[in-house]
Parts: sequence; structure tokens; C-alpha cells
Amino acid sequence: MRIWPGQPFPLGANYDGAGTNFSIFSEVADRVELCLFTDDGTETRFTLPEITAFIHHGYLPGVQPGQRYGFRVYGPWDPAAGHRCNPSKLLIDPYAKAIEGEVRWADEVLPYRVDDPDQMDEHDNADLVPRSVVSNPFFDWGDDRHPRTPWHQTVVYETHVKGLTAQHPDVHTDLRGTYLGLSEPAVIDHLRSLGVTAVELMPVHQFITDKPLFDKGLTNYWGYQSLGYLAPHNAYAAFGQLGQQVQEFKQMVRVLHRAGIEVILDVVYNHTCEGDHLGPNLSLRGADNAAYYRLDPDDQRRYVDYTGTGNSLNMRHPHVLQLVMDSLRYWVIEMHVDGFRFDLAATLARELHDVDRLSSFFDLVQQDPVISQVKLIAEPWDVGEGGYQVGNFPPLWFTGSSDLYEDDGRTPAASINFVTAHDGFTLHDLVSYDEKHNEANGEDGRDGTDDNRSWNCGEEGPTDDPEIAALRRRQRRNLLATLFLSQGVPMLLGGDELGRTQGGNNNAYNQDNVISWIDWRAADDDLTEFARRLTRFRREHPVFRRRKWFQGRPIAGETTVDIGWFTLEGNRMTEGDWHASFARSIAVFLNGEGILATGPRGEKVLDDSFYAIFNAYEGGLPFTLPSEEYGSTWVRVLDTLPDDPDEAIPTSALGSRPTVAAGETLTIPGRSVLVLQRTEG
Repeated sequence: MRIWPGQPFPLGANYDGAGTNFSIFSEVADRVELCLFTDDGTETRFTLPEITAFIHHGYLPGVQPGQRYGFRVYGPWDPAAGHRCNPSKLLIDPYAKAIEGEVRWADEVLPYRVDDPDQMDEHDNADLVPRSVVSNPFFDWGDDRHPRTPWHQTVVYETHVKGLTAQHPDVHTDLRGTYLGLSEPAVIDHLRSLGVTAVELMPVHQFITDKPLFDKGLTNYWGYQSLGYLAPHNAYAAFGQLGQQVQEFKQMVRVLHRAGIEVILDVVYNHTCEGDHLGPNLSLRGADNAAYYRLDPDDQRRYVDYTGTGNSLNMRHPHVLQLVMDSLRYWVIEMHVDGFRFDLAATLARELHDVDRLSSFFDLVQQDPVISQVKLIAEPWDVGEGGYQVGNFPPLWFTGSSDLYEDDGRTPAASINFVTAHDGFTLHDLVSYDEKHNEANGEDGRDGTDDNRSWNCGEEGPTDDPEIAALRRRQRRNLLATLFLSQGVPMLLGGDELGRTQGGNNNAYNQDNVISWIDWRAADDDLTEFARRLTRFRREHPVFRRRKWFQGRPIAGETTVDIGWFTLEGNRMTEGDWHASFARSIAVFLNGEGILATGPRGEKVLDDSFYAIFNAYEGGLPFTLPSEEYGSTWVRVLDTLPDDPDEAIPTSALGSRPTVAAGETLTIPGRSVLVLQRTEG
């Protein structure tokens, strides 16, 4: 087979119906070999014949989707100068759209001699590492379109592709833990019943299990060790790894879109799975180490590490920026995803050492006609100096308090609110454990934070005490109610609505088992129904999901403020009240006639007015309702005290419920939330 010159762009392997064009960037390479593999592992090598602006490229007619391939890069091995080329180590294409297999750890995987890391190891590793796969770009999307749910109407559900369905009784066993399993009717129905408008998937970029976990017999369950930025993770495919993962991912997105649900990806562009100076050459490091990674200027054998994972991508290099932007565009244009959550996003902003909000990466995002139009969420910190950057990202980014966000033109939706997330306790465990219980992780309790802000309600872990169990149930309702009554975008951790537990493990990153998987058969049906009614309540009342900030004063001719904060006595809070160290309770008035933003057609938005009471004190407290200026009669619409969802969030007509009058005093039980709705002006 004769290889043709081909084209430098687009990078990667691109099938055109007659053959495949291959291209890869390396500024340091003397030459690059394209390696094709048959089913039995036979390897055929072709030197890429052309180099255009450091891009090595060639075209092979007849090469079809499903073809396994990799690259071997010939160039300098000089760790002291930052170069680690080793042609005996097969490399994954940085632009691979599908990847087969996983790393089988052995000394031969590493590019250096184990007894002398400065010396190159010449053992071939092709049988021990994954292989890139030519993918089929064609897919029938039909009439698929992005739902484009406005931020103020968005409800995010953070979940894991495998963990969501690995134990789902109504998902076929062949589909559990896969992209297709996530798109099964039982899962879609559950998400829609919760009012979910977007699923935020933990990493689905191809990732690996790193050697320390492999040696312990554990796996990288969370997926924050990216290998391929354009390839959906192969283990989540139901029917094969030779491109089936691409087709199945697209099918999942299409089904979710038909249900009106957006797909947001948790992406990890701050580091890769290749680790520190003792890590493997799997892709970028072997292609051009000094270009792709930030090297220590005092010792270029080592890496600048803002992430705690051993390396940081060099976001100052144009080809690294190009890789990230090409990846993002690919997932939007070709895979139809609706947005991204950027892990340790402050790392992406670092130009030299400082976090620069106007760095090249953010400039590129701002002007990009594709990426600037989707949902962008930043985890606004990293582990480097000055890495905590909440509120300091550019206006397109969503990271709600007006003191953090209002001054640069953003809205309340700029705040992604959550009580729990994947890296910490579940909601059930937050109210059941004082301390982490991470024994299964194999790190002797050193992993996971010790600052959990949790309370076991009187007994650590499972309990037979009915009073403790009842308090825990109420605390879960309190936390969910606080989340969904807050301004901003609520994010619900997948399984929290079911009462999912991880047995007190607050860092289950390596637990690909029942510790992390949702146990659908143990679901708390009352809690699930409470969560459903909460999201419906929020959806029906725009005063809880405002598009513009409160002003704390009468709006548009109204005589009553748009928001008011009150003490137990029913008086407006003073500055001193806000700083009272003993206070464990508060009440807030929300004026449904004081909503500043208009509707989609410019119409005035009107809602009912509400008085929400939060009592975090252990005992009951007397709350006096404010004067008639705020409302003469009120009716209970949400109460976290009852276990029964019919009593907690009643569905009967307002007129059938007892009313209370302005100035009346109500005793609010300890650790509960009560919401009253105004029944007349």
C-alpha cells in the first residue's frame, strides 16, 4: 500500500469515504511513523511523507472506519532539555475520536529504564497500551437540535454514566452502565419527573486507570485522568470499542434531546493521565513533551503542577490551545453536546504563574462562534498560588451572590448552587456521618477532605433509633428545600433524591462497585417524591428563579420591597442582626409583583408572593409574621417537618388550607423550613 502526501488539516484520522487522512503535530520530531494493526496484532508501519508547519501527515486510500492505529515519534530523548521522544512506545493520536483497550501496566509501558529514569527504555510496548481507531463520521441525527434551556430555567443533574444505571432493574442487563443504558425509557422518565433540564456527566473523555490504582486492584472510576480529548470513553459502550462508542454516545444525546434534556460534559483540560516525570509516554508526552506540558524552568525533567496530578497542560502554546478548542468544537458540532463544566478551570487561565482572566484561552472562547454559545461552567480554583478565583471568570462563565457577580454584568444564574457533588458526601451521608470512612480506598484514610460540614444527627452511620432516623430525613428535606428555593442554578447530585449512600466514603474516586453505583431498589420513594414536588414548585414560581438581581426596594411603582429579610419578631433585619453570632434562624419575603425582568415577549412577569422561614435551631422558635404591608393572609405551601410529601408540599387548592394572618405568631419546629404563600394583597 502506497501512502499519499495527504493534508495537514484537520488533525487526527479523518475518513472521507474512500480512505483516511492522518496528521499529528510535533515540532521536535525527525519523523513520524503511522502504525496500522490487524485483529491479530500484526503491525504495519508507514512514515508520514509530508511535514507542514510541524504537522506530519499522509493519506492512505482504502483505510476504513474500525482500523486500529497509532504513532511512533522519532526525535530527541533528552529529559534535561524537556524532550522525551521514544519510538519504541506506541502513542495514541491526540486527536483520536475512538480508542480501543486500556493500559496493561508493566515496566515496558514506561519510556525510561526503571533503574535509571534518565535513560531511554527500548522495549516495545504496543501490546500493552490502547490503540487509536478510525471512526465513522456519519450519523443520522434526524431533526435533533439543542434544547437551549435558559439558565434561569435550568436544573442540573450531576451523574456518572456507569453508576447511574449499573444496578437499574428496568434497564436491560446488556445496557447497564453504558451510554445506551442512560438513554433507556426508565432513566429518561425519572429525569423528566424530577424536572431535570440538563445532565452533567462526569468525565467521558477516554481515560485510564493509573498505575498506583492498578497495583492495588482498584480502578479510576471518576475518570479525571484524560487520555483522549475527542474520544468517548470506550468502557461505556455496550457493543464494542471500534467506533461503537461514538455512535452510542450520539444516540444517547439524541434521545436526551428529544426529552428536552441537555448534555453537559465535565472536562479535564488542566492535566492528562501521563502524570509526572515518572509517568508513561501514552500520547502528548511522546509527541512533543516541551510543547504540550508546562515544564519546571529550573529543571526541565520535571513539571509545573497546578493540579496535584503531576503535570499541567501548557495553555500558553498555540497547538495546545488548538487541541483544546478543536476538542470543544468537536463535542458541540459533531457530538451535539450542550455545554461543559471545566475541572480546575483556574489552571486554564495561567499565563505565567498568575491567574489571568484575560488569558489566551478565555480570549479564544469569547470570540469562538461555537463555544461561546453553549453553557460554560467553571470549577473556579486549582491548587496553585492564587488559585481560588470564585467570581473572577469572564462574564460568559458560570461559576447567586451579587457581591461576587453583579459588578461585571452577570445575573443570579451565574451561580451554580449545590449542597453535595461527586467529590464529597452524598446527601444521605452528609446527615449520617461526622467523619469520612474511606477505608476501601486503600490510602489509610489520608484521602478525602476532613472538613465535611456534616453532622450525623447523634449516631455515626446506620441507626435503629427512630428519632435520629426521622431527624436525618428532615435534614435531607431541609437541604433540598434550601437548594431549590435559592436564586441561581440548582445542581442535584445524582441519587441524592433516592437517598443514595456511599457508606460514609467522601472520595469514592476508585470505587467502581456498589459503593458508588446507585442502588435503585433501596430508593426512598418519599424523598424522591418530595424532590419532584420541589422542582415543580420552583418551575411554577419565577420568583425563585429570577433573571435579575433583587434591589431591596420597591420596584416599578410597587409600594413593597422586592425582597425583605426579617427577624423572629417580624421586623426588618438590621446590620447588627446579620452579625449576631447566636442566630440560627431567618425569614425572607419574596415579592412576586416585584420581579424586574420581563418575559420572553417583553411581558411583565408576575408571581405569587412568599414568606420563607428557616429555623436551623434545635428547638422550636416563635416567628411573628410581618405587617399587612407584606400581606394580610398567608397559607402553608411547603413544610419540611412531615415525612409525607402530601403534607410537606400539598397539592390541593389554596382555599382548602388553613390561613394565618399578618402579625400572627407561629411556632416553627426546630430544624425545619416553612414556606407561606400570600393569598391576598
